[in-house]
Order: sequence, then structure tokens, then C-alpha cells
Amino acid sequence: MAASLAAALVLSSAGQAGEAGTDLQIPIEQYVLDNGLRVVLSESHGSPTVGVAVYYDVGSRNEVKGRSGFAHLFEHMMFQGSKNVGKAEHFKIINASGGVMNGTTSEDRTSYFESLPSNMLPIALWLEADRMRSLTVTKENFENQRATVMEEKRENYDNQPYVPSFIEINALAFSGYWPYEHSTIGSMKDLANATAEDAQAFFDMHYTPSNAVLVIAGEFDPAQARSLVQEHFGDIVSHDPPGFTEPAWSPPGEEVYDAIEDPLAPLPAFHMAYHVPPMRTPDFYPMTIISRALGDGESSRLEQELVKQTGTVVEMYVSVDGRRGPDLLSFFCILSGVESPAQVRQRIKKHIVEIATKGLEKAELERIKNRLRMSYYRMLGTNLRRALILGRYKLYWDDPGAVNTELARYEAVTSGQIKEAAATYLVDENRTILDVMPPSMMGEEGYDE
Repeated sequence: MAASLAAALVLSSAGQAGEAGTDLQIPIEQYVLDNGLRVVLSESHGSPTVGVAVYYDVGSRNEVKGRSGFAHLFEHMMFQGSKNVGKAEHFKIINASGGVMNGTTSEDRTSYFESLPSNMLPIALWLEADRMRSLTVTKENFENQRATVMEEKRENYDNQPYVPSFIEINALAFSGYWPYEHSTIGSMKDLANATAEDAQAFFDMHYTPSNAVLVIAGEFDPAQARSLVQEHFGDIVSHDPPGFTEPAWSPPGEEVYDAIEDPLAPLPAFHMAYHVPPMRTPDFYPMTIISRALGDGESSRLEQELVKQTGTVVEMYVSVDGRRGPDLLSFFCILSGVESPAQVRQRIKKHIVEIATKGLEKAELERIKNRLRMSYYRMLGTNLRRALILGRYKLYWDDPGAVNTELARYEAVTSGQIKEAAATYLVDENRTILDVMPPSMMGEEGYDE
């Protein structure tokens, strides 16, 4: 974001700490090409850069059983060249233009993005359009990137302490809900059984203009940007997007517990996850504030008691995961070994019960809202970040303008709403627990439920 706009965001809310109705004024223009491509423009001046983001409405939630890992595989495939761009040249061209770029995949979407000097906007749009129109899906490219992903899984997932447990807690909490039950990285078996023809079919189904959102944010001329978008994307042939069918599923209604051995873990750890509503539903906002009261920063409740005062935990985080569909408020704690996982969970539960009974005191709530406000401004602090959040709001909810009103929804949360949300969702029968134990401690007395 331009520096002038970032300053304006701070000034627009000066003196409004804790007050509802804090609206931002980020400019937004949106329209749709004849082929279905949704376009969002957000012009600002003050920094001679532009952020470009292309979101495709495909993540691991769209995969079918037996074909897991395809969404993430395509994050790699999309850099293997297209009709007018050679293998890995996308990176070289953006870097030579003074820019940076990348792509990411989640359960809910795949995104590709660049940040570069404003005068290089035509280059970014040409590159994104060329691979949307004519990605090179060859057997050689497919085999190469499949091997890369499988090595990534071995190196970054299978051979790292605690990391496999992050996949396992989702499988446990979302058992029976395939979209989130399986991991974005996919299974080795599914990747090994995949073919180049499967990859081509996946691209043809999901990588179409009508299944995508294009965002341009930063310093540009709107008329020129619209002309460039039409020139590069307007003639790409499209088809109806496949859509997403929400499976029938509900949380189990009782506590779920398991324990796994992690041969690479030097210390015991645990996950504890509570089922909560999706992003941007009414209870999402008080649940986010609760997660911050418990685990955001050195002044948070659990950081003070578990890390600083008792030394029972050496590393922890608490967060609402943030999904389009059913979501989790997740705890992860690596323990010092002074107390068992069950004992540490009782300490956490004490704070949960207190919040469910009393809510939050005014000073604590104000502190959390202040931190939320600053986090929100940082999230919008560059043109690229602004392009990314606008793309997400447009793709998920067809509402990029929500970027201007979302902060006010956090500001409006009351202690009473926090109390009610905690009492509703943070109960034992709504949680999933996974203990992660070193081999020497697996099955040790007092280290299970």
C-alpha cells in the first residue's frame, strides 16, 4: 500500500480505540469480463509500486478422494512455462523487472502474486494471462514437479518434529469431512498414482477465467489498467466453474482424544482444537478476540501463566484457523515436562471457564482491540498485501469492500458476546485433543486423558 494510504488508515481511527464504526476508505472498483473473470482495482498513489494477485477458486477442499495434493501440485506446475514463457522464466522476468513473486495453496484457494514497479504492470498481466490461457502440462514437467512435491513432503513434513501432528489434528477434528480432513500437501500414495493426464484434467477444470479473481492494487492509471486487463485476459476461453458442494457434516458432539508417538520430538506437546463457526459469521469475531486474550503476545493470559510464571510450556500458540467452512480455535503447546499435558490443559480450562463466566474486563478488551487494529493495518501495509486481502474477500464472499468495514466488526464486540461465545463453543464435548509424545514418554502414566 502506498505510504500515504497507510498513514491515512492510522489517522482515520485516531482516538477511536474500542469504538464501533471504524470504517476505512480504501478505494475499490470491480467489474467482470465477458469470459467471467472477476476484476478488482484499488488505486493509490504515494509508492511507485503495484501488487497483482490472481486467485483461483480451487484448494485442497476441491480435491476428490484418491487425488489429494493436486491443488498444491499445481502451485508448482504453474511456474513450468506456458506458450510464450519458458520453464521458470516467470521468476526471471519478474526479478529482472525489480519485482518479487510467489504462489500459495490452502484448503480454500490457490493464489499467485507479484509486487513490482508500477511501470511493469503490463509484464505482470501478460505473464499471468499467458499461463491461464496456455500452461504447458507435459509428462516431463509433471514428473519433475511431482518429484519436487514428494521431496517437499519428506523434508518439510515427514522429517520435522511435531509437523506431522498438525496434519493429524485436522484429520482427527474433521473426521468424515473430506475437504478439511486431508492435508493440502496430499498423500504420497495419491501423488505416486497420479498421471500427467490427471494433471491436465485438473487444470482444464479449475484454471479458467470464470473460476478466478484478478486484483491490481497500487499506483496505476485505471483506464490503462482496464485496457491492459481486456487486452491480455479478455479473449481467454472460459467455461462454467465446477463450484463446490458442501458435504453434510457436523462436529461429533463429544470429546475426541488420541495420542501419537513422534520419534523426532524432543519434548511432549499437544494440540487442542474447538469447533467454531466459519470466518465472518457473527461468532467468529468474539472467538478471535478470545484466542487473542488467551495467547496473543507476552501479556496474554496463557503466555503469562504457562511460559513465564510456571514454566510448564516452552512454546505455544492459540489462534482461530480462519477457514471458509467449519473452523477451529486451535491450541498447540510444547511442554517443558514439568507437568503432564492433562495438567496443562486444566490450567487452560481455568481461563476458559473464567471467560465463559465473566467475559473480559474493559482494559483487557481494549488492549486486544488495539492489537487487532495494528495487526489489521500491518496486513494492509503494502500494495501487494492489499491486493491479497481484496482477492480473498472477493473470492470467498464476493465482497472486496469488506476490507473497509471488517475492523468495525471487531470493534463492536462486547464482553457479553465474548462470554456467550466462550460458554457456547469452548466446552469439553466440542473439543479434539491430540497428545504428541517422544518415544521415551509414550504411554507414561499421567500423560493421557
